[in-house]
Amino acid sequence: TLKDTTTDLATEYINLDSLRSYYPDDFIPDLNEALVKDRLECIENEIPLTYHAKVFSFIDFFTRRKREYSRGVLGRKDLYFPIFERKLAEHNMPDELKYLSIVESGLRPVAKSWAGAVGLWQFIPSTGRMYGLKINAYFDERMDPEKGTDAACQYLKYLHNYYNDWELSLAAYNCGPGNVRKAQYRSGRKTFWGIFNYLPRETRSYVPQFVAVTYMMNYTEEHNLFCEQKEYLMRSDTINVHGYFNVKKLSELMNV
Repeated sequence: TLKDTTTDLATEYINLDSLRSYYPDDFIPDLNEALVKDRLECIENEIPLTYHAKVFSFIDFFTRRKREYSRGVLGRKDLYFPIFERKLAEHNMPDELKYLSIVESGLRPVAKSWAGAVGLWQFIPSTGRMYGLKINAYFDERMDPEKGTDAACQYLKYLHNYYNDWELSLAAYNCGPGNVRKAQYRSGRKTFWGIFNYLPRETRSYVPQFVAVTYMMNYTEEHNLFCEQKEYLMRSDTINVHGYFNVKKLSELMNV
């Protein structure tokens, strides 16, 4: 049966390129807690991927309950992951931080939160300007994939230099260093899981979401998650213009 096949596939070496032939398109493999724990240990690198009930719940969310959302993310990853990987390497930071943008924006550069955070990395205006992003009536560099990613790398590096702990750094990226310090003071502890119950509700979900997204992006085939329609950047070129330029008129003439 398919259920038995799922168990067998988890324990045998199989060419994942042919894995899809084992499942019909609408088949959703079961989640196994022991297997999830083992898989997290297998992909853990510099950033801890601690197992927790909230992590399991979010893995279930991304691989079973919101599969269309996850497929959409897979369709956009090739647009932005090469930028993230290059910038993270330039800053000598863990490659797996590229998954944080999925938690922040679902890989949508025009995403905007209720708090006014914008872009792939969800900067509020003050923090964006602090890290060199220009924001005015004409344009918003928080939506620029290159500049936004560079700013995110700088901010995450600053946080890690301060905490020397990636889980705390991710928490501070979400709720601010002040709320992390407050949680440490109130709990008398220093680690993320030690201060977990004293953090804002959103932050208590934030780090588990990062762990779950990292899991999902590394085990898409095992959960029968495939993307049929990938998004690609348009071919483009740059033209230098001098003086006033009517963009609306140009778009009419070029029909774009």
